[in-house]
This record gives sequence, structure tokens and C-alpha cells, in this order.
Amino acid sequence: MEDKLPDWARGMNCAVTVCNVQGEIIYMNDKACETFAKYGELIGKNLFDCHNSKSQQMIREMLENGGSNCYTIEKMGIKKMIYQTAWKEGDVVGGLVEISMVLPDVLPNHVRG
Repeated sequence: MEDKLPDWARGMNCAVTVCNVQGEIIYMNDKACETFAKYGELIGKNLFDCHNSKSQQMIREMLENGGSNCYTIEKMGIKKMIYQTAWKEGDVVGGLVEISMVLPDVLPNHVRG
């Protein structure tokens, strides 16, 4: 998977982590590696080994059925949006992508249309 991603994914200012359908991490961009550095090398590790049972169930459901999960978190005063979604090859789920981005203190909301 890593060799399939364009160079722009590597330098994005948000953490991008990709796993395959077995939950094995197959790609992390630079920001993801920096964000999770305290856990060591995660490529090749399995998501199920570092999530609680509730999160594991959500991961299983997305890997089996596709779909997405989106939420915000706050740790040490830093707010982030986490977006997790299935990626597919044709109509078959190939794994998940997680994008984690820091949110500004004031987030404009533009209503359009």
C-alpha cells in the first residue's frame, strides 16, 4: 500500500494511518509516525492489539461492512478530529484509513447552499 500512496500523503499536516483487512498497519505518514512515536515502530503491528474491546468491535464492523466513524477528542489541551473510514479495492473492503487532525480553538462553520 505504501508504494501506492502519492508523495503528498507523506507530508500532510495530519496523521494518516492505514491498515489492511486483518487490522495490520501497512502505512503511516510522517505525522502519524511522529504522533505515535512513543509506541515504537507500528507498521506491521495489529490495531486489535492496541485498542479496547469497544474499539475493536467498531474496527471489526468497519472492516466487515465498510462505513466510517468520526469523533473528536481532547488530550492535554489539544483538540483533534478523528476520521476513520474503510478503503476498498473495487467493491471489497481492503482495510481502514484513519486521519487525525488538530482542531483550532475557534473552528468556523460555514453554512452554504
